[in-house]
Amino acid sequence: MTWYLLLVMLVGVERLAELVVARRNARWSLARGGVVHGRGHYPWMVALHTGLLAGCLLEAALAGRPFVPALGWPMLALVVAAQGLRWWCVVTLGRQWNTEVIVVPGLPPVTRGPYRLSWLRHPNYVAVALEGVALPLVYGAWITALTFTALNGVLMVVRIRCEEAALGALAPAPSPGRTPA
Repeated sequence: MTWYLLLVMLVGVERLAELVVARRNARWSLARGGVVHGRGHYPWMVALHTGLLAGCLLEAALAGRPFVPALGWPMLALVVAAQGLRWWCVVTLGRQWNTEVIVVPGLPPVTRGPYRLSWLRHPNYVAVALEGVALPLVYGAWITALTFTALNGVLMVVRIRCEEAALGALAPAPSPGRTPA
């Protein structure tokens, strides 16, 4: 269980690194007229992600979950893949990436990297969903995986609607006599 504690702590450190990047990017965005949207759901998101890390450790320890190699190793590979996808998103979005929904008027949508795939509109949230299932299941914490997945699903509906509305508000109105593509 010691190595699992280390893994969850490393994911926690990764989340702290995200917050450092997000704060830097928020300052940049706000200095350029960025507008923050969806402040009401953000504390719930922070609580849910913190709960994921705590739940992983608590369930594994208190419920005496064993490490099952046939499940644990593939889930560890998914955790690593999720981190790779997440940071690909962070790097691709550059200063436009944030943990909050902040939209800078005049900046075009990013359409490169994982965002060039029309069938994968929110790759960062795919990474979050993968991690939310895989991290607990590395050590058999299936209750945490199910709980996080269900709550994250509800939160992602709210979050994606918020993002789409914020980005849609920036879209230019179609010219008279022309229909939008």
